[in-house]
Amino acid sequence: MEEMNQNDREMDNEMLLDLLKQGDVEGFREDFLTHHPYDQATFYEKADQDIRHLMYQYLSPKEMADIFEAIEIDDDEYEDLFKEMNVNYASDLLSYMYTDDAVDILNLLNKEQVATYLTIMEKESARQIKDLLHYEEYTAGSIMTTEFVSIPKNSTVRSAMNILRNAAPDAETIYYVFVVDEDKRLSGIVTLRDLIVSDEDTLISAIMNERVVSVSVSEDQEEVARMIKDYDFLAMPVVDFQQHLLGIITVDDIIDVLDEEASDDYSKLAAVSDMDTFDKGPFTAAKKRLPWLILLTFLGMLTANLMGMFEATLDKVALLAVFIPLIAGMAGNSGTQALAVAVRGIATGDIEEESKMRLLFREAGTGLITGIVCGAVVVGLVYFWKGELLIGALVGAAVFGSIFVATLAGSFIPLLIHRLKIDPAVASGPFITTLNDIISILIYLGLATTFLGQL
Repeated sequence: MEEMNQNDREMDNEMLLDLLKQGDVEGFREDFLTHHPYDQATFYEKADQDIRHLMYQYLSPKEMADIFEAIEIDDDEYEDLFKEMNVNYASDLLSYMYTDDAVDILNLLNKEQVATYLTIMEKESARQIKDLLHYEEYTAGSIMTTEFVSIPKNSTVRSAMNILRNAAPDAETIYYVFVVDEDKRLSGIVTLRDLIVSDEDTLISAIMNERVVSVSVSEDQEEVARMIKDYDFLAMPVVDFQQHLLGIITVDDIIDVLDEEASDDYSKLAAVSDMDTFDKGPFTAAKKRLPWLILLTFLGMLTANLMGMFEATLDKVALLAVFIPLIAGMAGNSGTQALAVAVRGIATGDIEEESKMRLLFREAGTGLITGIVCGAVVVGLVYFWKGELLIGALVGAAVFGSIFVATLAGSFIPLLIHRLKIDPAVASGPFITTLNDIISILIYLGLATTFLGQL
């Protein structure tokens, strides 16, 4: 059934392309505008430049704004798309978008483009966009929208419903209605359900909920996302330090934030500057990966240099070299496991200030137990394989020490980086692995050099 739907959609796209090329404006609009905005956006994304130019002629800026609300393209593509539009068309398109979404796009364009669009744009739309543009990126202010419904505290349900009817067409959500005092300070909140079930003459102050959860305009967007998830809100009010209501953040914006943050953290954990996408060419992908790989190469040279310092030990007991990959691999794996636990705990907010020491003690205990068990297993394997009990004991002790230290490092380093106000995801897997390689080699060959006489 799913395959049939996909085939039907592809056939429909072919028909839309034919209508565009034939110049059948009415036929194209009649069919295209019945589709969901997501499907419209997908069609637009796949179209070549000539087809897009026809779409600009056949669709109004308001209809194109709906497409750009749903579009999913890389950040660096927006500038080229807007350059191919007429400047008046592009300016109108942005003015019809929700303010927060328009600001997101303008932040990706060059300054000359932004200045041009804001100059041409209708004054009120330009003013609202300018108000949001000055907020620091990745804060509540940068992702909030100013299209919300607020009502005076001293109004009645009847007057509130009239305000809601007038504001609803432009509001991003109407399920929450925010109550403000005469100074525009946030006083409470009522839901659409509260308004529907209450008597028309009831005062809003009598039915509103005064215990409103809000966020500061300067709050980090990750913290906002965490709060909306914890409280299960559809929207969160944004206030300044005097509790003036500035805007709201809706759950659809938070979904975008979570997706963006997850991609960013995953790319850092993989030591990629920006997450690759399948539609990018090999040169683009290589350009993003090479800086990290070159840096890791230099760190790898440090590891090789350390091994050179123990060359005399390896010359005397060549069998020791066989177990270097084993020890380094086990240390790297255990460190990466601890890293994943720590970074995830920081990202989700599960690890707070008072629980950091508890995490370290738990990981220390985990490293101790896993180190002892793995070390004992290695002693037995080496003895039965090579018949060398002393070397088995040496390798087992190195495995124990490497796993214990690597587990501690994997949990401590992201906590330290987070304390320094740096994204803990930069303590990425490859860095932890390289660091643990160095630690494990120092432990292993250091022990071997110390007990060389007994080997």
